[in-house]
Amino acid sequence: MSKLTYEEKIEIYNKRKAGETLNTLHSKYGITKHNIQYLVWLIDRHGFDILKHTKNKYYPSYQKERIINRVLLNNESIQSVSVDEGLPSEYYD
Repeated sequence: MSKLTYEEKIEIYNKRKAGETLNTLHSKYGITKHNIQYLVWLIDRHGFDILKHTKNKYYPSYQKERIINRVLLNNESIQSVSVDEGLPSEYYD
């Protein structure tokens, strides 16, 4: 499936908050349950503006190092750091 539009992401968020199950949303939109949950966490933390990011955001090396150190040195979970920092994905590709 192609990438979701801004409107589809808002629709998924609203449906999930209204009680629609991860299984139903997964079947309808063809994205993983984890990605649906991650999308909800991001919007809960940062609001809908987090969805209006540029295609390839640039992260300066000092920012990458700070983010990595939160996980490696501060023993924070990858998931919590990713949501807190507003990363588009929990894992770097």
